[in-house]
Amino acid sequence: MDIEKIRKEFPVTEHRLFMDHARVAPLPRPVQAAITAFAEEACEQATAHYSEWLKEVEIVRARFAKLINAEPGEVAFIKNTSEGLSTVANGIDWKEGDNVVVPDIEFPANVYPWMNLKRRGVEVRFVKAVRGRVPFEQITAQVNSRTRVLSISSVEFNSGFRNDLKRIGEFCKEKQIYFCVDAIQSLGVIPMDVKEFHIDFLAADGHKWMLSVEGLGGFYISKQVLDDIHPAVVGWDSVVNSGDYGNYDFTLKPDARRFEEGSFNILSIYAFGAALALLEEAGIEHIEQRVLHLGDRIIQHLQKRKFKILSSTEPGERSGSVCFAGDMDYKQLALYLRERHVIVSVRDNFVRLSPHFYNTDEEIDRFFALLDEFLNK
Repeated sequence: MDIEKIRKEFPVTEHRLFMDHARVAPLPRPVQAAITAFAEEACEQATAHYSEWLKEVEIVRARFAKLINAEPGEVAFIKNTSEGLSTVANGIDWKEGDNVVVPDIEFPANVYPWMNLKRRGVEVRFVKAVRGRVPFEQITAQVNSRTRVLSISSVEFNSGFRNDLKRIGEFCKEKQIYFCVDAIQSLGVIPMDVKEFHIDFLAADGHKWMLSVEGLGGFYISKQVLDDIHPAVVGWDSVVNSGDYGNYDFTLKPDARRFEEGSFNILSIYAFGAALALLEEAGIEHIEQRVLHLGDRIIQHLQKRKFKILSSTEPGERSGSVCFAGDMDYKQLALYLRERHVIVSVRDNFVRLSPHFYNTDEEIDRFFALLDEFLNK
């Protein structure tokens, strides 16, 4: 992997030390170029090439499907992860007394859609996390005969803990429970295989590790469970004859496209496609190796300074994020770093570093040199 060549695709490296991909990523040059080219064409040529735009939509759909080992017909475009998870939550034929199992350290996008079902008599059963980890035994302990869905993040947003999706998926298949995954903290840096992991539903928007824009992502629904989910939102493009505006035939499309109720956000789909092409060219397996290497260097620095590492250091539980805590003023640290053009996540009681494959060992070292300066001033 030619890091210097890759870094030229990320202009942010000329202006910032950026290691906050678990939040919102900077745009690479190819994504910027795709946005600019589309905007210029739409400005100068209007819709003269609209049929080509729709062909690009299907190319990008296939790229996302390939990323997760799905079929293109199992993928729909969504505006964000919350929309994808809500599509599942609001589409199941619930019975009063049913329940959903969710870890208690999930990002709210994977909590509130399920809590919103209380009015329908659906219980949310929370799995107790242990030091940022979600033990498999704690998951199974919350499952009972009324559990309909187990919904979990591929990687937990605060601790960076990587859940064992294959083990959980096999359990769900055995128990005939729907398996739903919020994959926003792993897609783009960790390989995903929805078939091997027995995932029924997956949602992720593209503005984090997939290096795209906010407001556009992918939703996967296995063709095996397609008809189990009723579209809670439908529109003119949900049906088979969507181009025949005067003929009202309420026959839903036979695949995931039934969940695309109206006009596409084509500009953002072009951006998403450029980002996916960049990741595909680099290779997700190579990206993962590179990011885990950077994580190793972060952990070495933390251990040397005796910081409390909040993320798991076990190989199979590692992701792109490493979180730590120490005796410091976090608000002042956030200000100190921003004044020095360093962007990481500094929360009320911990720091999260989330470098991507274009970051370098030298940038890791520079961050810790600045942290030492802050602590010693």
